[in-house]
Amino acid sequence: MIYLLYALISAGAAYIIRGRADYVTLVHAMGVFLAGVLLDIIIRKASSRRETLSALFLGILIGWVLFSIYSSLLPRYFLYLGVLFLLLLPISFLSLSLKKPELFTPIYWIHSLKKTPTLGTKKILDTSVIIDGRIVDIASTGFLEGPLVIPRFVLGELQKIADSSDPLKRQRGRRGLDIVERLKNDREVRVIISDTDFPDIRGVDQKLVELAKRINAKIITNDFNLNKMAKIQGIKVLNINELANALKPVVLPGEKMKVFILKEGKERDQGVAYLDDGTMVVVDNARKMIGKTVEITVTSVLQTTAGKMIFGRYNE
Repeated sequence: MIYLLYALISAGAAYIIRGRADYVTLVHAMGVFLAGVLLDIIIRKASSRRETLSALFLGILIGWVLFSIYSSLLPRYFLYLGVLFLLLLPISFLSLSLKKPELFTPIYWIHSLKKTPTLGTKKILDTSVIIDGRIVDIASTGFLEGPLVIPRFVLGELQKIADSSDPLKRQRGRRGLDIVERLKNDREVRVIISDTDFPDIRGVDQKLVELAKRINAKIITNDFNLNKMAKIQGIKVLNINELANALKPVVLPGEKMKVFILKEGKERDQGVAYLDDGTMVVVDNARKMIGKTVEITVTSVLQTTAGKMIFGRYNE
C-alpha cells in the first residue's frame, strides 16, 4: 500500500515538473519512486528513529532551498535537474545518520560550539561499572579525557534492576541511577545520554559493542565476559578492576606493616586481615590476636586472577 502511494506521488510530481506526459516524465516518475523506496528501506533499518528523522528533515530542507535557487537561475526546461537536490540530499543525510547518528543530535552541536574543545575518545559506561560507583571519583580527578556516553538501553536495564522484587538487586539498581545523576551534576565531567539503540540485538553487552564500533569509542566495564568479547571484536576496553589492581601499593617481602586481624584463617594459628583497598592479608601466628591491630612482617606476595594476596608473620 505504501509503495502504491509512492508511485502516485512520483507520477504526480513528475507531471507537475514536466508539464506534460511523455517518456521523460515516466523516467522522472520512476526515479522519484525508487528514491522513495530507498528512503523507506533506510528508515526501517535505522537503529534510532530520532536521528534518522532529523537527518531526513534536514536533507529535505536543504534540498528544497537549493532547488529553489537552482530553478530561479535556469530555464524551465532544465528544471527537472534540480529535482536531484530533493532526492540525493535526503538520501545522503540518511546514510550519514547511520554512520554518525550523533551529528543529528542538538547536544552534539551545543558542545561543539563551546570555546574549549573536548579532547579524548568517547567512553561508553556499562551497567556494572555504573553500579560499582568508583567511576565517579575516577572521572572527577580528570584522568579520563573525553565524554562519558551512557546509552539509554543501559538506563533501561538499571531501571529494571531498580524495580526488581529482590531487595539486593533493587538497592543496586537505585545506586546505579544515583551514580548517573552524580555524573550528570559534576561540572568536570561531560556526560552524553545516547538514544542509539539496536532493536534487532537482544543482549546489552552486544549492543554496547555495536555502539562502540559505530561511534568509535572505548568501553569502561567491570564485566569479565564483556571485556573478553569486546577485545575479540577489536574494541578497546578500560577495566576498573584492572586499574584498581595497578594502583595497589607495592609491598615487598621483609617490609613491616600494621594490620587489623579481622578473623581466623584456614590453617592453624592463622589470622586474616584486609587492607583499605580490599587486599587480603594472611598472617601466621595471629589467630589469638583477632580484633587487634598488630605489626607484621611480610613474607611473600601472591598475584592471582582475583587480585593480590599478602602473606605475613606476626612476631610476638
